Formats: sequence, structure tokens, C-alpha cells
Amino acid sequence: MAEASVFTRIMAGELPARRLYEDDQCIVIEDRSPQAPTHLLIIPRTPLVSLADARVEHAPLLGHLMCVAADMARRLKLEDGFRLVVNNGRGAGQTVFHLHIHLLAQRKMPEAGLADDLQG
Repeated sequence: MAEASVFTRIMAGELPARRLYEDDQCIVIEDRSPQAPTHLLIIPRTPLVSLADARVEHAPLLGHLMCVAADMARRLKLEDGFRLVVNNGRGAGQTVFHLHIHLLAQRKMPEAGLADDLQG
């Protein structure tokens, strides 16, 4: 059996975390090493390793995670904007191998630059 991720252990109450929201499908916690003044993690209770492991049957869960992110942004009054990030795999900076969405706000962030990457 695979070792439980830090997120699984948080959900089980084995590790502390500042929980801001939870329901039967996910929890939202503050990131322990924030990269912006507002940095939350939206974590599904279903232990998908990464977004690459998601299948069509996970669509309702993934949609729910996005709705929770939008609701958290409204609750925190992030009218100026926010960014959602999913790091998928080691090469993208994923360090906890349990799918999660980063919600970052209140810091000017550079544009993603995808158009420049595609043209170059």
C-alpha cells in the first residue's frame, strides 16, 4: 500500500492545517509556504495523484473543485483577481503527489507567456 500523502494525513486529522472550508468532496487549507499573500490549496478527498490521472468520471469532482475555488475567491473578496494553478508532475513543480489546486492572489504575478512560448 502506498504511503499516505501529507494531504491524506491532514484530512485524517493526523497533521495540523488551517482549514477554511470542507465538504464531502474536498477541503481548502492555507498553504504552509505561501507564494502570495493569499495562497490556498483546494484538495479533493479522492486521492488522484495528478491531473493526468483524471478521467471523464472525475469531471463532476473537477468541476466542484473549480466552483469551490470561485466561492473562496468571493468569500475572501478577491475582486482584483486570482490565479488557479495545478502543477502536474515533477517537471511542473509538483511536490505532493495528490492532486490539488493552488489559489493565489493579492500579488502581481507575471503573465503566463504561453503565446510567446508557442511563437518562439
